[in-house]
Amino acid sequence: MRRVRKWGPALLLILPSLIALGVFVYGFLGWNIRVSFTSWQGFQPKYDNVGTKNYQDLMNNERFQLDVKHILIFTLVFVGGSLVLGFFMALLLDKGVRGEGFFRAVFLFPMAISFIATAIIWRWLLDNGEGSQTAGLNKLFSMIGLGFLRSDWHKGDSIWAISAIALPAGWALSGYIMSLFLAGLRGVPEELREAARVDGAREHKVYWHVVRPMMLPVLMSAVVILAHISLKTFDLFFAIDPKSPKIDTPALYMWFTTFDGYFYARGATIATLLLFGVALVIVPYIWYSVRSERRK
Repeated sequence: MRRVRKWGPALLLILPSLIALGVFVYGFLGWNIRVSFTSWQGFQPKYDNVGTKNYQDLMNNERFQLDVKHILIFTLVFVGGSLVLGFFMALLLDKGVRGEGFFRAVFLFPMAISFIATAIIWRWLLDNGEGSQTAGLNKLFSMIGLGFLRSDWHKGDSIWAISAIALPAGWALSGYIMSLFLAGLRGVPEELREAARVDGAREHKVYWHVVRPMMLPVLMSAVVILAHISLKTFDLFFAIDPKSPKIDTPALYMWFTTFDGYFYARGATIATLLLFGVALVIVPYIWYSVRSERRK
């Protein structure tokens, strides 16, 4: 009875949130998985059972295969670029600069802008018009004598064209990654750095042998955050060029299949695969974190 009195009020306090979470998150996830095993197509619900037919059809679907390649390329460029840029900015601020607070705010500001607004801005910056119609980055390159850098960006013929979308995505998230790395750098005791310097280590050796090992947890967190964001990104692609096959992704395919084609079973199947894709990134990280905490 004492135990109930001890944790009972706290449970009652969070019970509405737990119920809402159970119904609107896990309940709908379960319902979505259930629909993925049906042949529901059209406005009339159909809850038959076709087994794994939808998943097998999707694996043999050329568009879905191309979409998977696109999202893997985007994830690779987006995660790698954001990590490099974020660490570089954190390194500059860690050295100590005047007006550090101002620069932190400038670097973090893009994160405050929604992906829709970001896409509208970068849709103009990534314009591939020619001649008098040239605009955005291409026009800037021609004005400063770097016309050879002109690109068709995400409208190019290469399968790597989708990597151009990593520019606005990285611009929006690199400031956040910078803050993670900066917090990690500031968390390294200065005594350890000084001890390495006293032993004759140069600055790059100090960072490699002292700072780098202590930054691994921050790096893992940054990779997991960026990877799961890239897998579920929808609004950025949709606002830049919604129906371009060159930047089509599983998330866009799910949207158009469900709400344009009314093939709800296939849309639910794609959504379920995206869910498992995100889980493949997050679950190992959670397992590693819990295991590390238990070791402590």
